[in-house]
Amino acid sequence: MSENIEGKVIVITGASSGLGEAAARRLARDGAKLVLGARRVERLQTLCAELDLPQDAAVQTDVTNAGDVKALVDRAIQKHGRVDVLVNNAGLMPHSPLERGKIEDWDRMIDVNIKGVLYGIAAALPHMTRQKSGHIINVSSVAGHKVGKNNAVYCATKTAVRVLSEGLRQEVKPYNIRTTIISPGAVQSELPQSITESDVAAGIAEFYERFAIPADSFARMVAFAIQQPEDVDVNEILFRPTGQEL
Repeated sequence: MSENIEGKVIVITGASSGLGEAAARRLARDGAKLVLGARRVERLQTLCAELDLPQDAAVQTDVTNAGDVKALVDRAIQKHGRVDVLVNNAGLMPHSPLERGKIEDWDRMIDVNIKGVLYGIAAALPHMTRQKSGHIINVSSVAGHKVGKNNAVYCATKTAVRVLSEGLRQEVKPYNIRTTIISPGAVQSELPQSITESDVAAGIAEFYERFAIPADSFARMVAFAIQQPEDVDVNEILFRPTGQEL
């Protein structure tokens, strides 16, 4: 079902794999005009070829660089004159116990998971306020709702995404802009590969092997939020594999 998706200009960060790639495939099938950002531009170009998108729809983007994120959104404006949806999807989750002091991992999570989302908002919001329309979708996590051991910093970053998104929701009402937080549970992606502690990585790998559902489950949630009538604002979607307890 492509209702309210066909023809929309949609920008996705972290689109070279996992959840972002799945969303791109789904939205392309529904007729969206996509502009895709990720660090691995070769993978983006391959994806564009598969989806019959022009090669300039792929933009090398490091979301920790505000200039890169602005250039990504500006590409959509240059190509299509507007941006209808921004999916702030890029993220990582290098879990570890706090006592191990993995400061570099903490900094990376804060830079990607929080500041990357803020940079996306900063890049898209001026265009959406001018248009008096738009939709910002921020990706949080079940970990933004429930805290577990070995993932306190990740949980903190994903809780921050929810708080920022709620503040954004309240602020953009005068501009007819919609906001959605999507909080997935265990969904197949490269996120577990960002864990640098071997014992923690082994536990997460086993958990994902048991419970993770396909990335298309996330793509369906993105499509659901976008395809609602313009007077319907789906503010939050929290979903898990049926078998996931946490």
